Amino acid sequence: MTEPLRVFLLDDHEVVRRGIRDLLEGEPDIVVAGEAATASEALTRVPTVRPHVAILDVRLGESTNAHGDRGGVEVCRQLRSRMPELACLMLTSFDDDEAQFDAVMAGAAGYVLKQVRGADLVSAVRTVASGRSLFAPRKVSQVRTRPPGPPPSGTHDGSPLDVLSPRELEILGLISEGLTNRQIAKRLFLSEKTVKNRVSSILNKLGVRRRVQAALLTCRLHQTGTE
Repeated sequence: MTEPLRVFLLDDHEVVRRGIRDLLEGEPDIVVAGEAATASEALTRVPTVRPHVAILDVRLGESTNAHGDRGGVEVCRQLRSRMPELACLMLTSFDDDEAQFDAVMAGAAGYVLKQVRGADLVSAVRTVASGRSLFAPRKVSQVRTRPPGPPPSGTHDGSPLDVLSPRELEILGLISEGLTNRQIAKRLFLSEKTVKNRVSSILNKLGVRRRVQAALLTCRLHQTGTE
């Protein structure tokens, strides 16, 4: 017998988790290996149960906590940094371009609405589990090359990165590699609180709101510099 497809569920609504669990476990080749209601629970449990697919709610009730400003998307980014083989399927009630942007940059394999038909959700789980993406290649290309926003004022004559200190440039480079604040703190022998404060300063100086936008800006500037 082949190994059943193991799925993990993250959603802060018990009714939603129960409905998805019942749907998936109605399939003979799928089992729900675990579930969580919060980002912190998911980050602890997923590495333990080693699922093939994680279905993650984009917006969680704890979305303003230390795990990130977009709940499930930040969970996706952290899980993918620890478990590159994990396929993350983002689930949301809203068709939000910004959330799709963040999901692609976090390494998600797909993005579906909660209004999706049951059969289509099952199909989506099997698709991402097989290593395929639900994002159209053109969509991914558009997201990865999209400008993160206007450069901060006062930097038009040079690189926007000129406003950053050497330590902030070092931290920005690690952000661009996908490292979390905790991982950056360990790498640079700093406290996590210090890194968090530095990241806030970097975002403010660059005139962006999210880490992924700062990372995109860095990549675009490096590409321009090598042309």
